[in-house]
Amino acid sequence: MAEKPHKAGFVSIIGKPNVGKSTLMNVMVGEKLSIITSKAQTTRHRIMGILNGDDFQVVYSDTPGIIQPQYELHESMMRFVHASLEDADVILFVTDIYEKHDESEVVERLRKAKSPILLLINKIDQATQEEVEAKIDYWKEQLPAQEYLPISALHNQGIPGVFQKILDLMPEHPAYYPKDELTDKPERFFAAEMIREKIFLNYKKEIPYSCEVVIEEFKEDETIIRMRAEISVERKSQKGIVIGDKGAALKKVGTQARLDMEEFFQKKVFLDLYVRVNENWRTDKRLLDRFGYNSL
Repeated sequence: MAEKPHKAGFVSIIGKPNVGKSTLMNVMVGEKLSIITSKAQTTRHRIMGILNGDDFQVVYSDTPGIIQPQYELHESMMRFVHASLEDADVILFVTDIYEKHDESEVVERLRKAKSPILLLINKIDQATQEEVEAKIDYWKEQLPAQEYLPISALHNQGIPGVFQKILDLMPEHPAYYPKDELTDKPERFFAAEMIREKIFLNYKKEIPYSCEVVIEEFKEDETIIRMRAEISVERKSQKGIVIGDKGAALKKVGTQARLDMEEFFQKKVFLDLYVRVNENWRTDKRLLDRFGYNSL
């Protein structure tokens, strides 16, 4: 019996903030690689998650939500999105049941895309069948796509069907990455993302958007990982809020992040956190370079 041909390719997950792109990628890969919070714009980088099988390798890209850029940081985030569209073998355009018909900029870009598009309508567990059908009809008029698929990423509803459609569209190709790799990002990246997620969960208003995390030191031995992380804020007043009364707020973030890290790395973690003011880092190209935003 002839061997099955090996398929491999890149799948870009595109859409506006808060439609469930990160939840979808984590479900598709089977690992928590992307930050998930109820706040918009939590994903800032293009994060690849690699799913391997005997005869396939699917490389998913979770991208920042598509927005109108207001800072140099946003411009960098949108460059990640545009690059992922250019090298995609399949595009997953994720919208949701609450979509407000304000996706015109995304739709224009997708109309020019050369790759097949699977249009996913997420969060159908929060809608009636009639509402779902109305959304499908709406999108059929807006954007030509290979398929229009209702899903609930949170409840794994419709996901196996999406995966089969992706495999059907994948080109025959050898694996792009070693078969034991899960992502293209280093361990430091995920450690920083875990801290950033806890900042999003513990602080309100502008604070999470004004913070960036860099792992300054990452030393691993057989039983423990020792880490030193710097949280950058834009103003002195924010530094006080992040640290909190007698350091209580920062300690809470550190404890929550450390517990996640120990589960992720399967090792004991010692985490040293400190806060630094880097004024207006979101508009400073030099600092954005240091934080990894200008490298595609």
